[in-house]
Amino acid sequence: MNDQTTELPQPDLDGIDVSSVLAALADPVRLAIVRELHRVGESTCAALDVPVNASTVSHHLHALREAGVVTTRVVGRTRPSHLRADDLQHRFPGLLSAILEATPGVRPTP
Repeated sequence: MNDQTTELPQPDLDGIDVSSVLAALADPVRLAIVRELHRVGESTCAALDVPVNASTVSHHLHALREAGVVTTRVVGRTRPSHLRADDLQHRFPGLLSAILEATPGVRPTP
């Protein structure tokens, strides 16, 4: 059994662009995923409490990772993701918290 952990590619902190972050968070499914990750800390696609299937969650997590909103690790056969909240706070102070506070209870339509 291999216990190595690998982090999937993501933008460096200086490479995170506010327009990419906002575009990623404009999608209601992605926003629901971000809210859920904010609530639970770290999770896999199948374990997130969002009303879409795991393959759809995987697609949206990929987009969020490319925008610099989440980071994803490969641990064996799982890929847990978590918010880059500290990085986003450093790069764009107050942005993530303002978005989360402005959209309480946002849930995507199935």
